[in-house]
Amino acid sequence: MLGFILGALVLGIRNTTPTAEACAFDPLRPTAYEADALRNRYLLMIDAASQNRLFPSDSFFRLPAVEVGTRTNRADGIAAIPVEVLRAIGWVESSLTMASKSTRFESIGPALVSFDCGHGIMQVTSGMTVPLGTAGHPSDNQIAVATSDAHNIARGARILAAKWNDAPSSRPIVGTDTAGDPTLLENWYYAIWSYNGFTSLGSKKSNHPLDPNLSWPRAKYLCDGTQSRSRYPYQELVIGCMANPAERGGSDLWVPVPVTLPDFTQPQFFNAIGLANFTSPYQAMDIPTPQPAHRTQIPLTSNDQAAQLIGEPRLRVNDGSVTIHVNGTPAQKSATIRVANPGTRILSWSAIPSDSFLVVDPPAGSAVGNGTPCSAAGCPDGEFTITINPTLLSATNASGTVVIASPNASGSTEIKVHVFAEFEVAAPGTSRSP
Repeated sequence: MLGFILGALVLGIRNTTPTAEACAFDPLRPTAYEADALRNRYLLMIDAASQNRLFPSDSFFRLPAVEVGTRTNRADGIAAIPVEVLRAIGWVESSLTMASKSTRFESIGPALVSFDCGHGIMQVTSGMTVPLGTAGHPSDNQIAVATSDAHNIARGARILAAKWNDAPSSRPIVGTDTAGDPTLLENWYYAIWSYNGFTSLGSKKSNHPLDPNLSWPRAKYLCDGTQSRSRYPYQELVIGCMANPAERGGSDLWVPVPVTLPDFTQPQFFNAIGLANFTSPYQAMDIPTPQPAHRTQIPLTSNDQAAQLIGEPRLRVNDGSVTIHVNGTPAQKSATIRVANPGTRILSWSAIPSDSFLVVDPPAGSAVGNGTPCSAAGCPDGEFTITINPTLLSATNASGTVVIASPNASGSTEIKVHVFAEFEVAAPGTSRSP
């Protein structure tokens, strides 16, 4: 019967979600450090980020005040979000990984970047689709999101808080009977939905729970890899993982919480969330808190613990000048630069060339300092290679620079690059008969 009703409510809602044409670092990819297999480092960072302890004074990475109340009495609360929600989103987005699947744990490898420009643990897409720095290069914030686990998690937390704060101006509210209390996990239903896209029928990926293209009734998502994710709206994936955490090392990654979903056999949920009400500002979709409700457990974390996770990275590059021979031996055709971190924890770095004929790969990455295990190949230093695009050379002898800087450490280093291209240059306007 419910399926019949759903079919009768189908609306032709157009997809207004933009599609990324190029990511911030395209066509190249930065590198990133992948932490321990038990995800201890990432989980501790999520604890700190949920309480705004990672970068509380950074306007791009800190949590905003999370609003409290319903449509008639909305007001700022404190800068904190439920850690349970942030953990599960991190797992659904990336299985809590910062680098690509080919990267070993406790090593440096290609950063995790999805087809739609989602970066890292929290698959941050917003602000990562085009380079936003000077001269067409990525900005410091983009570099930090792509190469620093702490910044990536903090940015994901901020985005989630912003999705909550979108209500009531452009999102509905859960908790009409509980004053929109953000400490109740069930009240984050719409914010979780929005993290992946507040989409409905007709979009490329609909997250509407009553979309007739999704099977109904459907079993709860178990977060164990046995069920197709495409059969569930995003918010049910996250809530399923909150109740059924992944296991590593013989233990659950977090304490399970059986968060209650809206019960669509009850009119107060089915009627409100119905497809016909999916129109901005979504006021008709406001719902009470699903019961039984569960309150977030505030993690035991401190500013000192957060500071230890971030550490005090330092930038060091030994090379000050390199020479490249375009027509030389293989060893002469490129130069490899090592980026070291004599400080602690994870250094993020970028390498910006002065001229288009200088090709730097990777354009950004990580370097591991003291206090962080990194035993696999390529550790602990980061590195990049400088090669030459000869078609962009204006002369057989040329020079340029590559500036290495860091968004989370002070100072920068400039490397002078001398290029020799021993090839003949034809006289303009000359032709030769066979």
